[in-house]
Amino acid sequence: YIAWTVIFSIVPLIIILVYSFCERTPYGDIIFKFTTENYVKFFQPIYLKVLWRSIAMAVASTALCLLIGYPMAWIVSRAQDRARNFMVMLFVLPLWTNFLLRTYAWMGLLRENGFFNQVLMWIGIIDEPLKLLYTEGAVLIGMVYNFLPFMVLPIYSVLVKMEQGHIDAANDLGANPAQTFVKVILPLSFPGIVSGIIMVFMPALSTFIISDLLGGGQTMMLGNLIQNQFLSARNWQFGSAISTVMIAMVLVITLLSSRYRSEESEMLW
Repeated sequence: YIAWTVIFSIVPLIIILVYSFCERTPYGDIIFKFTTENYVKFFQPIYLKVLWRSIAMAVASTALCLLIGYPMAWIVSRAQDRARNFMVMLFVLPLWTNFLLRTYAWMGLLRENGFFNQVLMWIGIIDEPLKLLYTEGAVLIGMVYNFLPFMVLPIYSVLVKMEQGHIDAANDLGANPAQTFVKVILPLSFPGIVSGIIMVFMPALSTFIISDLLGGGQTMMLGNLIQNQFLSARNWQFGSAISTVMIAMVLVITLLSSRYRSEESEMLW
């Protein structure tokens, strides 16, 4: 296990870190000479704009997944055993299909002659097809659809273990449904919420397939920028620097969540 972790996790990270501090020839070859130029280049306004857009899209998709996923997780957790297992299977079932195929399916739904435009025109809401595909909205829809199970399942796993006695006690003490949710259910479900936010935000921040296909290359995100540097521009040094910055952001988020969980465990004890 240790050898596997070192070879396939730690060594690639070290290589990326080393490349990020190397210089580059005009033809893209690597010069093992220390420089911070790649990081300085990343903090130029044009690349910072990509960073802020990626963070904004990741935050928006995470927030939508939470708003949609929490009620879904609550409904599933309160269902009878047979219905609960069936609903959990419905959430897991899309994960059995290829991520790329699911994204292609949304291209068919959002195109000008796709399902949504055809339905809207048939109802009479619109007279001509809307431009739904190749927009930031399409990218956001694709992100929410693909990452929603990663929000629902952690919250569901916490809610399903919640004892009904806590809710009954709040009701007996005169709490209305809103007070019961705010003061009992929501605090007890925080561990699942934090896990869901992390599991959605991290892939949303680094995605490039969804923005490539549903955004049509018009919505540049950090994942697309890294892909272009490695495959098109042949600037592995700059791509490694961007990857290092992204890894640092993910590590900070992970450390903060770990600290939150440890503090919560101490409070429970």
